[in-house]
Order: sequence, then C-alpha cells, then structure tokens
Amino acid sequence: SFPELFEKKNYELRIAGGAVRDLLSGMTPQDIDFATTATPTEMKEMFTSAGVRLINNKGEKHGTITARLHEQNFEITTLRIDVVTDGRHAEVEFTTDWEKDAERRDLTVNSMFLGLDGMLYDFFNGYEDLKNKKIRFVGKASERIQEDYLRILRYFRFYGRIAEKPGDHEPSTLQAIKENAKGLAGISGERIWVELKKILIGNHVNHLVRLMYELDIAQYIGLPLDGNLEEFDRATKNIQNLCPKPMTVLTSLFKVKDDVTNLDLRLKISKEEKNLGLFLVKHRQELTKAVGPEPLRPYQDFIMDSREANTSSKICELLKYQGEEHLLRELQEWTVPSFPVSGHDLRKMGVSSGKEIGTALQQLREEWKKSGYNMDKEELLSCLKKL
Repeated sequence: SFPELFEKKNYELRIAGGAVRDLLSGMTPQDIDFATTATPTEMKEMFTSAGVRLINNKGEKHGTITARLHEQNFEITTLRIDVVTDGRHAEVEFTTDWEKDAERRDLTVNSMFLGLDGMLYDFFNGYEDLKNKKIRFVGKASERIQEDYLRILRYFRFYGRIAEKPGDHEPSTLQAIKENAKGLAGISGERIWVELKKILIGNHVNHLVRLMYELDIAQYIGLPLDGNLEEFDRATKNIQNLCPKPMTVLTSLFKVKDDVTNLDLRLKISKEEKNLGLFLVKHRQELTKAVGPEPLRPYQDFIMDSREANTSSKICELLKYQGEEHLLRELQEWTVPSFPVSGHDLRKMGVSSGKEIGTALQQLREEWKKSGYNMDKEELLSCLKKL
C-alpha cells in the first residue's frame, strides 16, 4: 500500500483538511487528501520506481501529486508556506513543518491532520471548534481573507454546514468580512458560483444571505442591490425540506428578469440555471393551483401546452418555490400522456387535405385537454364526427 512507501523513506504522511473534519464529525469524506513532508520530486521518484501510475493534473507547482491506485485517485500535497498572495492565488514554498502548513489554511475546522495511526494533530483548536459547532478563521480573520477573498464565502458555506443556529458569529469576524467585502469583486464568477450554490442548499440560508446584504457583499457577487428579502423569507420557508435547486432559492430575491441577466453576467451560470431563473420570475405569480377538485390542472396544462423538453422539471421547481409539497409529489408521479390521435387516423377516416387535418387535430387536442387528457382514440374520433 502507498503509506508503506512513505514509511520506508521516512517521509511523514497524514490525512489533511476537510477529510479530517468529516471523519471527526462521523461523516464519510467525499475524497481523502493527504499531506506529506516529501517534495513533489521525491514523491515522483518514489512512485515511479514502485510502478505506481501518476496522473498529470497540473497541481505540481502547488505541490500536489495525484497517484492512481486500486481504481482510486489519491491527492498528496507537500507541506507548504504561501509566500506571496494577491487575494486570488499564492506562490508556495515547501516546508516540513506541519504547523506552518496548518497556519495557511482557512478555517480551524479545516486545519487539522490525522495520522494513519489515528493520532490527531490540531494546532488551532479545530477539534474543540468542531465539537462546539464554531466556525473560526485560523489566526487573524482579515489576514486569512486577504490571502484569498473567496474565503468569505467559504466561511458562510461551512457556517451553513456546521453551526447549530443562525447568528452565532464572532463580531470581529463579521467586521473583518465587512471590511474586506470589496475584495470579492476581483474573484472570478465561476469560483463564486461554486460556493454560492453550496450556501443556497445548506442550512441557515436565510440568515446567511441576509448577512451578505448587511455586510455589503451582495453587490460584489452579482446579487441585486435591492434584493426582495420579504419574498426570500417566504420562499425559504416554503422550500425548506423540498431539495430545491440553488437557482430556485436564489430567484426569490429577484424582482425582474434583469436581475437574472445581471447574475449571469457576473457569475456565468449555466444556460439551464439561467432559464430556470427566468421561468420562475415570469410564472411564480400567475401560475398557481386551481381552486376546486383538480388543483394540479394549471400545471399539467402548462406542461402539455409547452413545446420544450424540460418543462416538467421547471414546474417541479416552481411547486417547491410555492411550497406545494403535495402537488409536487403528485406531479412527480404523473406521466405526461401522449395525444392518441394522428394525422394517419384522420386520413383513414377520409379527411384528405393537410389543412383540414391540421385544424381537426387542433380541435381534438382541445377536446382531449378539456377531458383532463382522459379521452382515448375511439372517443376522440367519434367526437370528430360531431365536429
């Protein structure tokens, strides 16, 4: 196994960062990253002579080597110190000092190492913070943030993952975030969107987005200056346990479709995300459930009249937004019926001109819709005789 390779050469190897946090919280980590005292060159020599496949993915100048073993990729990074940082990326220098490496990490809960023998190396009280569900920057908040302004959003994301209740922040941390908010203007939209999406589907989303407005962050990450916070309150309550898409949550802040366009200009969201935002802004008010025995009908009719493929999934997001849990479940179980009559059937009945066929199909489709899509081919064709 590859730990033995390191041991033989007297290089130290430990599990690092997020995986340690997850293991200590009793969660299965998504991927396990390792840190080592070996330099990239030493690792390459060691792996190559042991016949281990290396995957080239440009991490090397930051000190990361990716080894492929038993159908799995392992990322192993040399301990390092950030020498120059410009708020976006760092130049690094390698070290064998574990504490120095922990010191440049963002949050205390992400700064621990775990020896393969189960020994925990925790220089900044990360384990204590994790147990108390506290999110804190390593060292001085403002220094950590200025190394990479995206850390402001990482603070929010981990707050949403770990903190027990909203509003449990150190005032000095919020102060540092507010003073450095402008730095987010220089961070690429793609990086911001990755973090923001995770915040939107995490806990305390209402509290965290309101905080983005209070701390003056919103304007730098593509959110409207006058976000509709009342609608946002309503929607976040509605959506609570319905697993919405991030865009569904975010759209409740928007008043007009320009808000979606501006978000897209700043964050380069996907076409699908943009279309969902525009769809919700357009239909959230008028497309609502019918009064009476068939509350789902307006939504079904909308899907049936639509000429687009993924209308059903947009309607599902709309129902989540509106908090219509029962209708959502019904719609998810509904299969879109297909219209039972074709032009071929009409020709067999002696309707010959294309134009007449078109008109007849249109009329039958209307009858079929009125019947709640229940009439079958026979009923529809006998209906045609009456027409």
